[in-house]
Amino acid sequence: MAKTVEEIADAMFNMVKDAAGQKKLKPMDLSKAMRELYPDEVDKKFCKEAIKLLINSGKCVYTYFGGSFIEIPHKEGAAND
Repeated sequence: MAKTVEEIADAMFNMVKDAAGQKKLKPMDLSKAMRELYPDEVDKKFCKEAIKLLINSGKCVYTYFGGSFIEIPHKEGAAND
């Protein structure tokens, strides 16, 4: 069964959510994991589209700490009011 970009984006989001606070994931980490999970259905271009969808939807953001990472957006202390 062919996967859609949305399904791959959801799987990537779940990986990022599960790793939150434990490990920061790079875009290549997500892409590699998806290509291992769905070897016949997903390629690099497909993964780039899924990451783009996550970023543009606001579900995830890029962060930079000596390298680019994809994370769930953090809430600032003042935003918790």
